[in-house]
Amino acid sequence: MRNSIFYVLIVVLFTWACSSKTQKHEETSVKETETTAPKSENDGFSALAKSVFEIKTFDGDRILETGKGFMVTPSTIVAPFSLFERANRATISPLNGGADFEVSEFYNYDRINNLILLKTDEPGLEPLKLYGVDKVEGLKTIVVGKKTGNRLPLYSGSCLQKKTLQGRRLFSISNQIGKISSGTPVFVSNGAVLGMGISEEVMFERQYFTVPANEILSLVNKRDEARELANIQKANSVRNASIKQIVLETDYGNITIKLHNETPAYRDNFIKLAEEGFYDSLLIHRVISDFGIQTGAADTRHAASDDIVGWKGPGYTIPANIVDGLYHKRGAIGSPRKPDDKNNQRRSDGSQFYIVTGRLYSDEELDEFEEKNGIRFTAEQREVYKTVGGSPHLDGAYTVFGEVVSGLEVADRLSKFPVKGDFRPLTDIRLKRVRVEY
Repeated sequence: MRNSIFYVLIVVLFTWACSSKTQKHEETSVKETETTAPKSENDGFSALAKSVFEIKTFDGDRILETGKGFMVTPSTIVAPFSLFERANRATISPLNGGADFEVSEFYNYDRINNLILLKTDEPGLEPLKLYGVDKVEGLKTIVVGKKTGNRLPLYSGSCLQKKTLQGRRLFSISNQIGKISSGTPVFVSNGAVLGMGISEEVMFERQYFTVPANEILSLVNKRDEARELANIQKANSVRNASIKQIVLETDYGNITIKLHNETPAYRDNFIKLAEEGFYDSLLIHRVISDFGIQTGAADTRHAASDDIVGWKGPGYTIPANIVDGLYHKRGAIGSPRKPDDKNNQRRSDGSQFYIVTGRLYSDEELDEFEEKNGIRFTAEQREVYKTVGGSPHLDGAYTVFGEVVSGLEVADRLSKFPVKGDFRPLTDIRLKRVRVEY
């Protein structure tokens, strides 16, 4: 932790040193050094501003969020996904004037990088050129303000550097990105887009970043068929109940699982995250011999070897659903959560899950767990824990929502990897992909 704090201090001091002017943060607007640009430069960015938009999202007629977005293909606008989690439509207003229009469909989204691709049929909109280059240190950055009359304000910044923050690869910038400017394109001097502007609180201090253009390009290349925005919130419970199998592809082999229909909220949530690619390339970040393995933390995708991980989910939790008959036998899949003193409702993490490898237990040990945890094991459960194994100390306190069908030997092998003090493996192990088969 001390190293992490020291690194953040270095980043803050470096950013301050490179900034051309001390800036005062305002939560609701962009306030940097305004550039008095040559007429030709203003003219160039005025043309680019035609493809930048103010966005308001709605649930029916109720306004939800405000932000920005910009064109990346002739039919696609990229914007922050967080604007749309509860929305079923949005109004789009061109930054430099022009008629408003609506969008109600999306192609796909990346929850971890906070990106969504919106479908538009509005004619005459030109996509912006994305600057898909990783060497960014020292580049001048420009954010375009809203045109007033014939005046187009350009806000300049600089001092970019690459940074990994909660599993995301970002570029740190000196431009300030206010709340209603989240999603604005951050340009380089030739008019290409370095990435999408965002702000984040880091160690209780507001800092500013771009989500790199390469992440946007990657999402564009994986576009699905357009769907209604309302589908973001929906789960197809009937379809999910008939899944054949789910395959967890790891660096060391595959684990095939099934999800219990008795815990439908957990089943539907897992499938939703799997199908949107949330789990792809996350670390199996916690392994404990005689217990199991754990994965699904959003802060592990690009985590450095010395990062403290396992704290970031998808942005929500799920109510506990402890079902009689679903217990922590060997091969069970459960959902971790924060301790009772910080989580008295025992709500589960929205994305993380563990697979129990466990060990064998004696009747005396099971008696102790019953007394300590206020539970009673059935005769069947006692027999399983004594002959097959599991983790009985978790029963009654954590939700079990699935089990391993095949490949448990892979989890056994991973659970015995050498670890650091926080049970993170010394060698990174990737959950390469979660494949859902209907």
